[in-house]
Amino acid sequence: MSERLDSTNQAPNKVHRAEYACDDAWVRSFLAQAETGHVATRWDKQPFITPVLFWYDPQEHEIYLHTNVTGRLQANCQRHPEVCFETFRSGELLPSNIALEFSFQYESVVAFGKIRQLTQPEQMRAALYGLIEKYFPAMHPGIDYRPITDQELKRTGVFAIIIDSWSGKRNWSEQSD
Repeated sequence: MSERLDSTNQAPNKVHRAEYACDDAWVRSFLAQAETGHVATRWDKQPFITPVLFWYDPQEHEIYLHTNVTGRLQANCQRHPEVCFETFRSGELLPSNIALEFSFQYESVVAFGKIRQLTQPEQMRAALYGLIEKYFPAMHPGIDYRPITDQELKRTGVFAIIIDSWSGKRNWSEQSD
């Protein structure tokens, strides 16, 4: 069963609505298909959310993303490496004859962990090529596009989220009860 950190960030807890919980295989599959994610960071007490394209590497059990080499995400991560990552897909709105039962179809993954900036060119390239492969699987470096240059790596911040825990949820019924 997938787990998440409790509100004190001390111990894993089961997801709130157990009937919607998804197992680790589902989470891995969803991360391979989901298009965008959000990384939540903080600067002291100020939260900050960044929408990102991402790639989950099942061998390393890490989520990779990239941004500019400088910026708020990079500064926040250096100061406080603890992050929360989220990705989801929504479907139809689900009306109900009970006010508190209105809902919508959704699938989501939330992961908690620490983020680090990659500095080794080989690791950076591997993560960036993983991202390209996820979003453009039919395209190949040196054939369909110019390979990543050292100059481009100097202008790019590549990050890895080391996953401590995650949870997956799916509420995709065709209609509300």
